[in-house]
Amino acid sequence: MNLVWGALVIAGVAGVAIAAMLLVRRNAPEGSYFADGDRASGVFGVLATGFSVLLGFIIFLAFTSYDQSRVGAETEALTVVQQVETAQFLPSETAGELTGEVVCYARSVVNDEWDRMRSGTLGDRVNPWGVEMFRTLEGLEPQTGSEQSAYDKWLEQTSAREQARLDRVHGAVGVIPTPLWVVLFFIASIIFVYMLFFADSNERAVVQALLMGSVVSVIVALLLLLSTLDDPFHGGVGGLDPVAMERSLRIIDEALGAVDVQVSIPCDAEGVAS
Repeated sequence: MNLVWGALVIAGVAGVAIAAMLLVRRNAPEGSYFADGDRASGVFGVLATGFSVLLGFIIFLAFTSYDQSRVGAETEALTVVQQVETAQFLPSETAGELTGEVVCYARSVVNDEWDRMRSGTLGDRVNPWGVEMFRTLEGLEPQTGSEQSAYDKWLEQTSAREQARLDRVHGAVGVIPTPLWVVLFFIASIIFVYMLFFADSNERAVVQALLMGSVVSVIVALLLLLSTLDDPFHGGVGGLDPVAMERSLRIIDEALGAVDVQVSIPCDAEGVAS
């Protein structure tokens, strides 16, 4: 989330809550609407504790999904580099085709899939270069021991790459169901209304404003954090970027140049077939 927009949201909601508190305070009795302040504070503690426990659990769930997407992206990027290395031990023609297709796969992830994940339109769409690699390898018959070993290793790495891609894509749709959001906002509304009954005409306005503003600001900040973790591919601070895959592309270019391997890349810089 953009930090400026986040700060504006917190300030705006807190401002509205403070205005409501000061408005209620005008006609509030001395000592608040509660005759027994200790009992009222105890009830508020139950509400706040229940909300914080539920919110903490959901934040942990969202962070777990966020971290799974991050680790999946890094594992996928590492596997791509490893597959380029493995491909060099296959027959030369197949090695060249697979190497080019792996590069296109990585470019497609960086330039196409990432944008689709941010917009929420990736869905169950498969990477077309994963299909092309399968077709290239489908008719291969390894002849030597080293080719057979490389063939087996390639299949293992393909499975690892596909699993890592699933982990990366998993977080793009969010893990928090709508009922949980409804419950969180309902409890937050109850706390806000309950806070209004602490309005005290005998207490200074700045103290009443601080009382309401601090509670509301904390709740809104936590909800914004939860929203950020539930959408790991958002733009702005905290959003996941294809840094690992971009690094893998640079490593592949340097490695192929170091061993003087010339590869025909069947796509443009965006990963679109040429």
